[in-house]
Amino acid sequence: MSIDWVNRAIDDLRAWGRAGGVEVDADEIRLLCDYASDYLKAEQLADFTPATFDELLLSIYPRKVIAPPESAPETVAAARTLVDFLCAEGHTGPETAAAMRVRLDDIAIRLPEALADESNFGMTKSLFSSIGPESLEQPISIPSGEQPQQHSECDCPGCSPLPAVRLAPLPELVAAAREVPLLAGEKPGRLDEHLDGVTDPLDRWAATVEFLLEHDTGGEITGNEQADAELYDLFDMLFRLQVPVPVALIAEYLEEIVEVGPVEVDRAVAGLVHAGLVALDAETVALTPLAVWGLRELYLERGMHSPEAPDLADADAMGLIEGLLQGIPTELAEEDIRRWLEGRTPAEAADELLGTASGAPAVARGIAITIVDRLGKEAEPAVRSCLGDPELRPHAIHWLNARGLPAPALTQQELLWVSVDMLALAMPAAEDDPEMFAENMAASGPPAHMIEEMWRVDHPDVVEVLELLGRSLPDGTVAKAARKAAFKARSRAIG
Repeated sequence: MSIDWVNRAIDDLRAWGRAGGVEVDADEIRLLCDYASDYLKAEQLADFTPATFDELLLSIYPRKVIAPPESAPETVAAARTLVDFLCAEGHTGPETAAAMRVRLDDIAIRLPEALADESNFGMTKSLFSSIGPESLEQPISIPSGEQPQQHSECDCPGCSPLPAVRLAPLPELVAAAREVPLLAGEKPGRLDEHLDGVTDPLDRWAATVEFLLEHDTGGEITGNEQADAELYDLFDMLFRLQVPVPVALIAEYLEEIVEVGPVEVDRAVAGLVHAGLVALDAETVALTPLAVWGLRELYLERGMHSPEAPDLADADAMGLIEGLLQGIPTELAEEDIRRWLEGRTPAEAADELLGTASGAPAVARGIAITIVDRLGKEAEPAVRSCLGDPELRPHAIHWLNARGLPAPALTQQELLWVSVDMLALAMPAAEDDPEMFAENMAASGPPAHMIEEMWRVDHPDVVEVLELLGRSLPDGTVAKAARKAAFKARSRAIG
């Protein structure tokens, strides 16, 4: 998805709501925008049309969103708010907005039935939805335990593991280091002394970042002594976020810690731009590539693990999946996937990804299928060719059904297998957030009679999946069924 335009849209929506006293369901509207971006190729708010809402609410929602039929009025209400916003802010004209509202009147009648109709999604809806586009919004753990362990002294954000970062090419960094305005003019405090004898441009920049963030600069950077003293925390936060931050949030941060006014905030941000640490546009502040490099050098110098994210766009399908399994920030992952797909036709992409998925562990297979799920009908030949692969066949049937293409019916055994496969993919996230997993399973997990039969599935993760269900399911009767099935699966494996 295009994270940037969706984030900007939600920020603008919230501001519009506050200004007009309109109650805004930002989470629901973000989901609309996310799915419009992922599946309907929307790149801006102006791309919304009446047909967009038809596709979103009557096709994509029923097969992707875990939501009971009685939630339909809330979803439609959020869509109506979005239409009001689109019209008020000039993203669509009054006539188109009127047509959208008429379409939503019809959708309001049909959506509850669509959400309740099992033919839209089959018995594994909640499991398939757990590997939708949003699954890449958090790093995916490697269930084999091969992922390096990150140990921290406490649970505060400052002690949490640092995210992987993408570094700019070395020649660009060297050129940028030679052009930093702060280093070209009069330097603050004892920076000249700190840089004495350091001639390499990047070495000078690394020393500069260390000085600015860890030494007393007396307000010479931001114009406020207290603000200068808080620079390390501010930049540590920006480094961990890995996304441009609205200028208003930086203003709120500075106003809270040093009680400065708007003029002082503007001066502070200008000082950070002058220092080469941030880039500023009309709406956001972002770390410069040079600042990202310098902060990582500072962390490494302090003995902290600060991984570098590889560029995955030029990798083969296996390299792409392995790279994503390392757990890189959402925006980098999305951009890499987008550029990787741009280099191939949908059929080529599906062929490569599904070829890699066959025989792979569940998490790797899940990533491959997640990406294939973004492809349109042009990928049909590659997907259909997987109907002969026992592991991929259930996924291929689901993909074809979701696009209204001819597909064989899933057998009961295939339903059981794909349920186990999807739950195996969800295991790392379930371990990280067992309460959320339990809530999802309570809302729309597999029924007891299905769990009771899972032990028969020839899947390498079936024991672990059933044990997870036995620990997690809030319904004692269903949890007991899962534990009994796990016992049978272990016995079967031993036998």
